[in-house]
Amino acid sequence: MDTADRMPDEALTAALARDLDATFEAVVLAHQDRLYTIALRMLGDPGEAEEAAQDAFVRAYRALGGYDPARIRELRLRGWLTTIVLNRCRSALARRSTHGPAPLTLDDPTRPPIEPVAASASEPGAIVERHDDRATWARRLADLPVAYRSAIVLRHVDGLSYPEAAAALGRPEGTVKAQVHRGVALLRTMLEAESRLGEEMTA
Repeated sequence: MDTADRMPDEALTAALARDLDATFEAVVLAHQDRLYTIALRMLGDPGEAEEAAQDAFVRAYRALGGYDPARIRELRLRGWLTTIVLNRCRSALARRSTHGPAPLTLDDPTRPPIEPVAASASEPGAIVERHDDRATWARRLADLPVAYRSAIVLRHVDGLSYPEAAAALGRPEGTVKAQVHRGVALLRTMLEAESRLGEEMTA
């Protein structure tokens, strides 16, 4: 199924209510990339991200099997799946917390770039610079508290609205707004500190 042919969520939930088994593959095709991307930014490891996304779909399928058709039709599929993968990521982070935070990377060598390189930036030097910039921002994101990281990932990476992000995170909308604001402020502080350090080293 081509991206252009993927069903919108409203059509997916209606189809799921009629026939879960026949429709679930379309759900996976519609949401697998975004769930993987969320997991990668939260966990920082491509293998763990792949596992988290796959497990989220397994859990979603099992849950849907226990829902009646009316409940399935009322689902906000995008946010519901986001909540499942975030819970899976939180569990993974909790399990490895005793080992310290793992470095977060936005790149997975087994997959195409998450953000395609523009044709005008296809020179090798430009590609390397873009890769280094993504990796630097990934490390900064990894240094944020998990609550700030998850809020920023949903709002500024996945593109959810504040109400959608709040529903997915199970937090009040005002709390999510505050966490995004504080997280962005921390990222800005990191950038300024790195800039000052760079100036001192070149002085």
